[in-house]
Amino acid sequence: MPLGLTAEQRDLSDAVAKFAGRHAPIAATRDSFDALANGRLPQWWDALVTNGFHAVHLPEHLGGQGGRLLDAACVLESAGKALLPGPLLPTVTAGAVALLADPTPAVESLVRDLAAGAPAAVVLPDGGDFHARADGQRWVVSGASDVTAGARSARVILAPARTPGDDLVWVLVETGRPTATVESVFGTDLVTDVGTLRLDEYRATESEVLVGIDAERAACVAVALVASTTAGIVQWCVEAVTEHLRIREQFGKVIGTFQALQHSAAMLLVNSELAAAAAWDAVRAADETLDQHRLAAAGAAVMAISPAPELVLDALTMFGAIGFTWEHDVHLYWRRATSLAASVGPASRWARRLGQLSCTRQRDMSVDLGDAESGFRAWVAETLDSALTLRNDQPGRQGDYEEFATGPQRTAIAAAGLIAPHWPSPWGIDAGPLRQLIIDEEFGKRPALVRPSLGIAEWILPSVLRAAPKELQERLIPPTQRGELAWCQLFSEPGAGSDLAALTTRATKVDGGWTINGHKIWTSAAHRADYGALLARTDPSASKHRGIGYFIIDMRSPGIEVQPIKTATGAAHFNEVFLHDVFVPDHMLLGAPTDGWNLAIATMAEERSAISGYVKFDRAVALRALAREPGPERDDAQRALGELDAYANAIKALGVRETIRLLDGQASGPASSIAKVAMNVLLRRTFKATLELTGRAAMVADTDPPIVEPYLHLPAELLGGGTREIQLNIIAQMILGLPRK
Repeated sequence: MPLGLTAEQRDLSDAVAKFAGRHAPIAATRDSFDALANGRLPQWWDALVTNGFHAVHLPEHLGGQGGRLLDAACVLESAGKALLPGPLLPTVTAGAVALLADPTPAVESLVRDLAAGAPAAVVLPDGGDFHARADGQRWVVSGASDVTAGARSARVILAPARTPGDDLVWVLVETGRPTATVESVFGTDLVTDVGTLRLDEYRATESEVLVGIDAERAACVAVALVASTTAGIVQWCVEAVTEHLRIREQFGKVIGTFQALQHSAAMLLVNSELAAAAAWDAVRAADETLDQHRLAAAGAAVMAISPAPELVLDALTMFGAIGFTWEHDVHLYWRRATSLAASVGPASRWARRLGQLSCTRQRDMSVDLGDAESGFRAWVAETLDSALTLRNDQPGRQGDYEEFATGPQRTAIAAAGLIAPHWPSPWGIDAGPLRQLIIDEEFGKRPALVRPSLGIAEWILPSVLRAAPKELQERLIPPTQRGELAWCQLFSEPGAGSDLAALTTRATKVDGGWTINGHKIWTSAAHRADYGALLARTDPSASKHRGIGYFIIDMRSPGIEVQPIKTATGAAHFNEVFLHDVFVPDHMLLGAPTDGWNLAIATMAEERSAISGYVKFDRAVALRALAREPGPERDDAQRALGELDAYANAIKALGVRETIRLLDGQASGPASSIAKVAMNVLLRRTFKATLELTGRAAMVADTDPPIVEPYLHLPAELLGGGTREIQLNIIAQMILGLPRK
């Protein structure tokens, strides 16, 4: 999914891609490496300026296109994907940083020059060592920058200098002056020049100084734009690798059928989507508070910039030896990604910075809905305020947790249709994405009001709504919403596992219903369930995906034997279920006798969506506590915490992007499968880092905060809803379109 979520932003990205295809094919770029390194502008620079791609984010009254920073990010993403050479990124960044300054004639003059096509660059405070002293109405600046992208081609460089009072002044350096020297550097990136700026008593007048630029905000803006470019680079890798895997043959087979390569390509897509989400989040945070921008920018550095070289290397290895040749384009992207990652400084610094920040604050992922649906919001608020005056007085059937408790409060929320508001009336209120968000926000405003959960029923009842007779819906749905009925899911079998189509439980037609015989395993909460959703083979002669029925089974029926399975935690949350001549009436079969596969897929989709939402729970509590306290492990804990929070925030941003797409009326995308794999990775990394840093505390089973107890529950989350490998198969074949075996 590209950074741009609107039709206009997608059109802008497409326009840049077409421009690059016409004016800057990579074959032509290869012929201009030396010229680019020496700071010579591409021959088509004037055409790019005419199209206004470099100035989409600059104010219209100053010659720009009047867009937002996100529009510029879309341009850079598309340019990164096309390997568009030249100083576009440094120039766009210079304009974005200049717009942070107080509005003065100096700012207006600079922005007009940039809009007219003047190439520019920016030196950030940690990217140079400049000192300024006042000399009447001038500042006299001396010092040198670190290696800076676009310095050789820049006509003007925006550079910060430290005053004797330890303030920063931002000076517009005209590179043509004798006291400003740009030294050429042979760069890693072959399509953008790099150099170092050296100033020797450079005299800047008042009209050449920008005031009011916050150095941290400037760094965040720069990182967000670099992240947008690297996101485009990784997207190119996904598309190029996928195309290669579809056509390349070895051992008489298309290599895209090899599972190892399918999984590698799928993980590349997962990482690409997370990079795009993190970059997008950093760009949109430019309109938020500085603390929020710092959180988002650090996350983008960790998730979109730092990993880019390794992700391109992953792509290169999937091309095989051909990817390592000079003639193949992948090494140009690899070099560019490496240079861009280096340009923002050490990755560990960004991770540690994010860890320090997230010890005391969290990234706000809310969507600004303004005053949309104000009447509906008022009704929801009134309903929830009324529910707050009530109390639940009984534990729920699904366990002794607050979200399962039953009583007047839960009943009132259920009666209002707010437990599953997206369901149709009378079970819900047909709430679309916008109304669902409003309900989420109103619950969030009332932390004392625990939002009721349907538990496992949340995955099953959509199939009941889709295919059950009305009488069965009326019998099962209301008491389930009130918390009076518990459910289990009877899908997995000892010989089938995640391959549901391989199940052997048999349903035989008899008068008035079906007789079921079989063996189910890993069934959560079967020991307390009132009803279960069961898959059984109804037609052994049909293909394995077609001969399956979806049954609702009364768990008190004769012939059902439930045996607990004790897990590594010592508890028995899972069960084996044996079915011996269990009778199920006809009206408890959902749909036709062979509709089970499609209904099961819908159920599993509901489960994947629920599990991907678990990112809202903080799994790094012990690590966060370690990162807050002084001690020898604090620095390492802060770095690890930053890496984990960057990953978690990227998953959250992925969900926010999907929500915005749905609000825009677009069809749902592959976010749930991608988030499921990403959650698997996040959980493994979280507990690995926690155990490595908490040391001997993990020798104790019961600690505060808990360390080992949640770790021992980890397999349930890793395996629930389909293993990581199954999800990678789905991504590779259903999303990337790689061939099946």
